[in-house]
Amino acid sequence: MHKLTVLAALSALTLFSASCNKTGADEKNNPYKPLELSTKSAGFVRKGNTFSFNFLERINASTDKDYVISPLSMQFLLGMILDGARGETADEICSVLGYGAGDVNAVNEYCLSMLQQLPSMDKKTTLNIANAIFVDDGWPLLDSYKSTVGQYYKAEVSNLDFSDASASLNAINGWCNKQTNGMIPKVLDEVSTNMLAYLLNAMYFKSQWKEKFEKSATSDETFTDESGAERTVKMMKQNKNYDYSENDIYKAVRMPYGNGVFSMFVFLPRDGYVLSDVIASLKASSWDEVRHEMFSCDVDLRLPKFETKFHVKLNDILSKMGMPLSFDKEKADFKAMSDYALCLSFVQQDAVIKVDEEGAEAAVVSSAGMIKETAVGPGAHVVFHADHPFLYLIAESSTGAILFAGRYSGK
Repeated sequence: MHKLTVLAALSALTLFSASCNKTGADEKNNPYKPLELSTKSAGFVRKGNTFSFNFLERINASTDKDYVISPLSMQFLLGMILDGARGETADEICSVLGYGAGDVNAVNEYCLSMLQQLPSMDKKTTLNIANAIFVDDGWPLLDSYKSTVGQYYKAEVSNLDFSDASASLNAINGWCNKQTNGMIPKVLDEVSTNMLAYLLNAMYFKSQWKEKFEKSATSDETFTDESGAERTVKMMKQNKNYDYSENDIYKAVRMPYGNGVFSMFVFLPRDGYVLSDVIASLKASSWDEVRHEMFSCDVDLRLPKFETKFHVKLNDILSKMGMPLSFDKEKADFKAMSDYALCLSFVQQDAVIKVDEEGAEAAVVSSAGMIKETAVGPGAHVVFHADHPFLYLIAESSTGAILFAGRYSGK
């Protein structure tokens, strides 16, 4: 674990000592510690990160707009859906998540470990994770299913009268608004009586950079997109020690938050390469090796302030990733959820991120609708100026589990 150098004015010795003492106290009161996972759960992190890059690659190819997604949120949602699936339907979901057939328990144990540990790992980071299922009253879920999602996902199961569409819509969107601290006030435009249930995962993340940017240093600078078009952005600047790496395709920098448990990784394509090349390289590599081969450098860093909002429907993407049966009303099997469960109507994700001199704030809601059966080099000085499209990931340090991922291209 590389520690950032604490800079202070040498002429102010007293101030320097106070700063050192404060830093030492912060590290003592808010120490870095890795996630504690079982051997099998640790293995799932690696496979889950494979899912993350597969998911990211599909999203990147599907849109020319800036996006932000959460692979971890999608893993929570798919885990709850998986607990309601049987047979080949369940096997397909396991496969998409990166596990083999029959590993439902391992998925549950992994998600429970993340749910229990991640939110309390950094006192300077707020991370809220919540799961909920809203069910049409009179169309019950199986007690065994409710018990499982309650045990492993701490999911709230609430009955609503979907025929009262306005009240049901307000309840579901109100839950999303509350769990995301107002960043995502709405995920549904309507509630349908064709639905048996709406399943949701929400995550809210807010943290301070370990090394904040000076607001006075931020200025207007030129940003060039992949087409060569130029625009002006607010560019943050500082020169600090960061973990850094580079290869023929990209340059990368790790920007830690708080006590270093969470970090943003920024991947900047080299001349002649684009973001799809970066993602292909990351997908083909070991994410553990990519993270651990970084080394401390004095980095001349420039990064735009930005805010991105993104909505994506994922039926086609998840089907192409390997789980088409879940959306097939003739072949899907979700009878482990309810006697009335037919197939998925939709899976979608809504996410937002804000990045500024203080740190980052991000939120996501992953949601799905289940149809009723009755319905239809160390020490080097490097330059890292993010003045063209870049990829970013927010990840937990010890496992590399990816909470958020996105593209910024100035659009």
